[in-house]
Amino acid sequence: MGQPPVWTIPPAHLVLTDEAVHVWRASLNLSELQLQNFWPTLAKDEQTRAQRFHFPKDQNHYIAGRGMLRAILSRYLDLPPNHLSFSYNQYGKPTLTEVAGGEALRFNVSHSHGMALYAVTRNRDIGVDLELMRADFAGEEIAERFFSRPEFEKLRALPDNAKCEAFFNCWTRKEAYIKARGEGLSMPLDQFDVSLSPGEPAQLLSVRGADPDEALGWRMEALEVDSNYAAAVVVRGEFGEIRCWEWTE
Repeated sequence: MGQPPVWTIPPAHLVLTDEAVHVWRASLNLSELQLQNFWPTLAKDEQTRAQRFHFPKDQNHYIAGRGMLRAILSRYLDLPPNHLSFSYNQYGKPTLTEVAGGEALRFNVSHSHGMALYAVTRNRDIGVDLELMRADFAGEEIAERFFSRPEFEKLRALPDNAKCEAFFNCWTRKEAYIKARGEGLSMPLDQFDVSLSPGEPAQLLSVRGADPDEALGWRMEALEVDSNYAAAVVVRGEFGEIRCWEWTE
């Protein structure tokens, strides 16, 4: 992709063409006033779910995450945030209902330890994943259990100081792909291969048991979100650019 994307303040009027992908970065640690402003934009089922969280931090992050999702999507659809409605497939992937623009606008969300990413495009499947890189989680026993054999062997051959980054490169790219497909973990993580070495372009390399051209039908990009995080976005088909926006409202 060349130079890493720059996270900038979005213009007042957003234009999302069929050839573009927009990714928003946001902190889930919002002020009490911001949370209060988001609360009435949530649907009743979202408010009910928020009230079920035991810890205030988790409740606040949920309200922030759903509130920002509605606010972001409403900017593309020119609809009030509380007018948006969602449906979910059997694996839990959300989409906008047809009346809310779901026939064209596609999105995916990921959050990790107080940070969130929102990926938006038109007329194409999309998935995004974000993970805080934790050395205590990036062990070879987890990689051997969940990664494909070629990925595990590649990870094991890397220098120790590169393994944590490589592990989370692999994890986020695999998660973004299965989220884009919308099939959840019904698709085993070891049935496809992605690139993972630090500095290596993000790529879906192969998908076992699928059409030989399946891997060529998706574009995968790593996202430089923060030095402590790994992230990736996967989109069906080719696209012209990724625009990276910073949520500041």
